[in-house]
Amino acid sequence: MISTTACQIWIYDTTLRDGAQREGLSLSIEDKIRIARQLDRLGIPFIEGGWPGANPKDVQFFWQLQEEPLTQAELVAFCSTRRPGTVASEDPMLQPILAAGTCWVTIFGKSWDLHVTEGLKTTLDENLAMIRDTIEYLRANGRRVIYDAEHWFDGYKRNPTYALETLRVAIAAGAEWLVFCDTNGGTLPHEISQIVRDVVGTLPATSLQLGIHTHNDSDTAVANALAAIMQGVRMVQGTMNGYGERCGNANLCSVIPNLQTKLGLSCISDAQLAQLTETSRFVSEVVNLAPDDHAPFVGLSAFAHKGGIHVSAVERNPLTYEHMQPEVIGNRRRIVISEQSGLSNILAKARSFGIELDKQDPTCRQILQRLKSLESDGYQFEAAEASFELLMRDVLGQRQRPFEVKGFQAHYDMISGQNLLCATSLATVKVAVGGQDILEAAEGNGPVSAMDAALRKALINFYPEIETFHLTDYKVRILDGAAGTSAKTRVLIESSNGHQRWTTVGVSGNILEASYHAVVEGLEYGLLLQSQAKAALTSPTQS
Repeated sequence: MISTTACQIWIYDTTLRDGAQREGLSLSIEDKIRIARQLDRLGIPFIEGGWPGANPKDVQFFWQLQEEPLTQAELVAFCSTRRPGTVASEDPMLQPILAAGTCWVTIFGKSWDLHVTEGLKTTLDENLAMIRDTIEYLRANGRRVIYDAEHWFDGYKRNPTYALETLRVAIAAGAEWLVFCDTNGGTLPHEISQIVRDVVGTLPATSLQLGIHTHNDSDTAVANALAAIMQGVRMVQGTMNGYGERCGNANLCSVIPNLQTKLGLSCISDAQLAQLTETSRFVSEVVNLAPDDHAPFVGLSAFAHKGGIHVSAVERNPLTYEHMQPEVIGNRRRIVISEQSGLSNILAKARSFGIELDKQDPTCRQILQRLKSLESDGYQFEAAEASFELLMRDVLGQRQRPFEVKGFQAHYDMISGQNLLCATSLATVKVAVGGQDILEAAEGNGPVSAMDAALRKALINFYPEIETFHLTDYKVRILDGAAGTSAKTRVLIESSNGHQRWTTVGVSGNILEASYHAVVEGLEYGLLLQSQAKAALTSPTQS
């Protein structure tokens, strides 16, 4: 068992590959790049980007990150060993792996003899040759190799001699990391501990490093990862929010703080650890899945206290009902019945917008109450900071309101002809700018598109910079699914001017009205950014 003195644990994130295999989760290229850059800022050392060549999306993803690399993380390409009956140098599957241009490549191979004979339909010796040939080929082409021993624990329990031989072959071929994979997620922590301890005592004493990759089918993925760490493993593979196929993977939002705050093992810097909650919620919004409010560490309710003895005790000393300080991982304490809840967060957000507020200023309370009221209506500002800044400036009397929408109408017609349905949308908006009313109409491929086009037509002569604004993402979330088609919806719209990105939010029982609020605030915030940029250019500089 390891000593819990400070030592480095390498975090390997596979959200973009293994996490994306979750049912109902789909990522665009832009989504993947945004997540990768956020993980890079979080300080994750290894980020697995996908399987180059498996689909065009992953190929483009690696190409784009070659043009604009991550700042500190190692981007990792993922692939299987070569096919049976071929040689690695002639297997076309491996060419896109090299073309991805990553320093590190993760190769998975079969540890379980059942998978070799039943899955690959080949011999045990050929499987060993596949492992050896693939790793040697990648090493000869200048790549560093992480070897994922797929189905390791099941394979070891059924045929330990053969499973160990696959590891010896990988070591001899030049793999620098061996990662034990609980691919089916059925192994329990005590088994993980025993098997890893046995293997560590069996493998030759080299500079080889060991990793763990666990799935959550028995709801023990995080516990299994920690158990392996306690037996000497130094890499943990997992995903943000535990996303993954079937029941998911080890949740890095739980693994990292457990390792760093409970076991004293270094993963990322303290400043980066304080970004963990923000990152968790950012990723959940990008993948368009509701955050788990009751998730350990990063959930909205992880440090929430409601009434009675708990509230009284926590207000005297948070240690009475909290296992750690929530600020360490970027979360916050919430006293549900107290107006004090979230005030420090308001102040921090204001500073990030260049607004200095005093805690005693009654305006802070007004902002907080407006925020609480809107959140109770379904607003979520974690991924819509542009809307929150507008809200804050509104309460402070600093909202400029460069235009006012006095009304809009949208029409959506379905036209049938020759067994085909064609849809047309027309929107009309009335906008006031500087005391002047403008009425404009425009068509689009949907009512939101038509409304956006009509707004732009009405404003472009007054604000030419709007021409550079464009919508980059549009997400809709049902907030109360039991209400059926009458459900309240939340719309998140991301916009860009080519240099900056911002997200606005709207909530309504009418999806078009929710979209309207998000679109209007998106244009308003873009104009705010432009005015701030102009002010910065014209302000005197200090020598």
